[in-house]
Amino acid sequence: MTTETYADAREAVHEQPVDGFGTVRVLPVDPHADLGVLHGWVTEERAAYWGMTGFTRQQVLETYLHLDSLDTHHAFLAVKDGVPAALFQTYEPEADRVSECYEVRPGDIGVHLLIGPPAPGGGARPGWSSTLLAAFLAYALTGLDRQRAVVEPDARNAKAIARLTRQGFVPAGEIVLPEIDLPEVRLPEKPALLAFLTREAFEKGSTARR
Repeated sequence: MTTETYADAREAVHEQPVDGFGTVRVLPVDPHADLGVLHGWVTEERAAYWGMTGFTRQQVLETYLHLDSLDTHHAFLAVKDGVPAALFQTYEPEADRVSECYEVRPGDIGVHLLIGPPAPGGGARPGWSSTLLAAFLAYALTGLDRQRAVVEPDARNAKAIARLTRQGFVPAGEIVLPEIDLPEVRLPEKPALLAFLTREAFEKGSTARR
């Protein structure tokens, strides 16, 4: 296996060629096969708001094995032209702590995102994050036939909030996600910004960008 053909044999849930950018494939995470990529990304200081910077490889593996066992939460890798480029997660808001902070509507889908570091020698490129996110939103909203994407980035993560706002997400105010302390998952209380992007607004924006 080489990075040039990462997970090439695995079936994608979504594949999207983007003019002037390349082809983005969205793959369900395989916790064992993708452990090297996952551990390398989530433990970087730049991923501090992901909450896993001090995790060992085994802890990261156990986290994604648990996620893989759920029907309501799913993890995906976005692979751009054969190179891993981003980690995304979807979740059913009614099965998540965010449901204690807003009234969930039918057709809502929650989204988390972590853009990976640039490929060696690639450097940052204008539109990199927005293009990857747009490809994933095409899967989450259109591919899964959902009506609204929900995000709740840490309220202190100005970079993520700015990225989501540029993508068309509309802020709906700050919330405090309650602490979860269960044997299988522990999450601290989190100040967050709640924001939404409707499928209609996303599709209009996608048309305008063509």
